[in-house]
Amino acid sequence: MHGGSCACEAVVFKVTGGLPAASACHCSKCRKHTGHFEAGVDVAKSNVSITGEGSITWYYSSEKVRRGFCRICGTPLFFDPPEADWIGINLGAFDKPTGTKLALHIFVADKGDYYDIADGLPQYNTVPVAE
Repeated sequence: MHGGSCACEAVVFKVTGGLPAASACHCSKCRKHTGHFEAGVDVAKSNVSITGEGSITWYYSSEKVRRGFCRICGTPLFFDPPEADWIGINLGAFDKPTGTKLALHIFVADKGDYYDIADGLPQYNTVPVAE
């Protein structure tokens, strides 16, 4: 079980089971939503429970994806394609330890010019397709 919350704890979540490897997204929407690049994990919606859902504001950043943040403190929490069976959760919102690590970077062609990616992890200009 892994848990976390927004900064003011109006939204609290729990994830059953282990967390998968994480990804870092450098697209302009993730950078603007989080203030830097977004690091998160995608987990089955059936493994997530959320309390304080009334404090979540959902913003549709595209026709297929909405992003959830706390309406009180502004903490970015979720990346949710409503039609999918998974939801992305920002790693910074988890309590420690998470037991996961970054495995790859995506949309690196869109990254900010103020930082370098120098951790040696694989980098992609899109989301890689599983083989």
